[in-house]
Formats: sequence, structure tokens, C-alpha cells
Amino acid sequence: MQISAVNLGTIPYKDCFQLQQKILEQVALGTLSDTLLFVEHPPVYSLGANFHKENLPMTIEEYAKLGVSIEPTDRGGDITYHGPGQLVAYPIFHLERYGKDLHLWLRNLEQWVIEVLAESGLAGRRFAPHTGVWIDDQKICAIGIKVRRWVSMHGIALNVSNDLAPFEWIVPCGIEGYGVTSLFKELGKEVALDEVRQRMTAVIPNVFHNSVEWQGREPFLENLSRLCDTNELTNFH
Repeated sequence: MQISAVNLGTIPYKDCFQLQQKILEQVALGTLSDTLLFVEHPPVYSLGANFHKENLPMTIEEYAKLGVSIEPTDRGGDITYHGPGQLVAYPIFHLERYGKDLHLWLRNLEQWVIEVLAESGLAGRRFAPHTGVWIDDQKICAIGIKVRRWVSMHGIALNVSNDLAPFEWIVPCGIEGYGVTSLFKELGKEVALDEVRQRMTAVIPNVFHNSVEWQGREPFLENLSRLCDTNELTNFH
């Protein structure tokens, strides 16, 4: 069964979280194939299941003045930032088809990003015991997942050309003493998100041993609405 890839464009974090939950149920039922969502989020801090308050040192009101909202979520990990210019990928895959091993799944997500970075001439690396992908001692990609009924949701946030300043206002992923980087910072030039999306789908067969078929945003949401018997999914903007 092929992976269905969909570019949703810019979508609020909370709406995308709810959308992922609906897709997960359909993937678990077998009415949808494994689904890969590509999105951008308006500026937001997502708080993982292992969030520690000291890693968000200012008040909600202070962050609001800086233009960043805050959303709790059920993924693993601590706090991270999402914003325009960052490519977020949510693979909602049934892990029975990918080894049914959470450790292997996380390592495969890391390998996916490492291979994408290699296409740009960058040497991404793992930095145990932390999950994610690093270039030297700077993190370029955060990874956090939630698995239910052996279907994974949430995923990866790869810094492409996003503003890195919001990472300075928190303790990213709860890891002290290390910086954050991006493709723009490392390459010294703009990189189009569409180019990175294409690279990510191109290396999927190498890592996940499956092929990818692109679907249009509106047809995908309309089909999901029918499966879920609701009209609300066609109203995302």
C-alpha cells in the first residue's frame, strides 16, 4: 500500500493536531493508507508530554506579545517551536508495516532527515540520548511522536528558513547548552520549502521501503470528511 503525501500548506497547530487524530483512526481501520502530511504552522510553541515549566521561562502574555502562541499536545518530548519557513512533516503510518518497534521508528525518522540533509551536502548526525538530528552541536530537526493502536502521529520539524530567534526564548526540547540551526544558516542561501519536500519524498523508499503518491489537498480533505461523516474538515484555511 503506497504512502499518500499531502501538502496542507499553512494550518494552525491545534487544527492540524485534531486532523491528525482523525487520520490516525482511519489508518488504524484500514480505510486510509499511510498518510504523510506536510505543513507549516503559524508561530507556536508545542508542549510535549514531558514538558517542564522551567523550559518556558516567560508568561503566556509575554509570548503573545512576541507573536507566539502556546499549545499543549500529546507527543513525546518537551517544548519546541514551529513557525513559517520550517517544514513540518507528520507521517501517520501503521507501524506494523515498518517493524512494529518504536526505537526503530525513531531511528528511521532520524535517518530520513539525515539523508535529506546529505542531498544538500550537510552531515546530519544523531546525538544520543537525545532524539532528533544535529549538525555538529546545533539541532536542525526536532522529532516527537505519539503512537496509538500501533499508528504513529506527530513527527518532525526541520528548520529550513524559519526565524531562529523564538528558540532563544525557551529551552528547546529541554536541552541546555546547545544551539539551533537551519538549512539557511548552514548553506548561507535560501532553500525553497517545495524543494525540501520533494527531497523528503524522494528518499522515502530508501528508508521506509515504500513508494509515495501525492494527493491534492482538497480531494484528500473531502475524502476524509466522507470517511469521518463530517463537513468540518473541508473548512481549513
